[in-house]
Amino acid sequence: MTDMDRRSVLQLTSAATIAGGLVVGAGGPAHAARKAARRIVLTGRRTGANIPEVLTAGVPYFVRYDLSDAQGDSVGTENAHCLPVAVGLDGSFVLATLVLSLDDGLITAATAFQRPLPAVTEPPVNAQPWSHVFAITGGTGAYEGAAGSITIDHRTRDEDVLTIDLADASL
Repeated sequence: MTDMDRRSVLQLTSAATIAGGLVVGAGGPAHAARKAARRIVLTGRRTGANIPEVLTAGVPYFVRYDLSDAQGDSVGTENAHCLPVAVGLDGSFVLATLVLSLDDGLITAATAFQRPLPAVTEPPVNAQPWSHVFAITGGTGAYEGAAGSITIDHRTRDEDVLTIDLADASL
């Protein structure tokens, strides 16, 4: 394992720990308390990925989407770095980190999820819709001290819908 591989694994492991609630996300609680709870819904269109033909435990992959708002205006990008931990014929268990690079700041998030797609290949057509939830681990700019969750609904292979629920930390 190279130093870069170790660093990636440590980052994913740390992110999964954060998602598990063992560590509080970055940012001050006073700043987060001033932010009102709000929901942001964005649409993503896949613009890049290096998903291998056969998923292998310990071999990371990434997926990138361009994001737009309800009016269709470009608002940033979504970059997910994924690490299959266990792989079977009916899917895989994956640790993932997410970075939303939005016009007014960054939001970081992490999760561990069961990916229901076949482990052998990602079907380009007739893919079954599925969704999973990321725990927000922090943010910058307008999202400094962000808390809450991001739900990603994968409606097709190349399109998804993100629902970002920013929590009011004072509740």
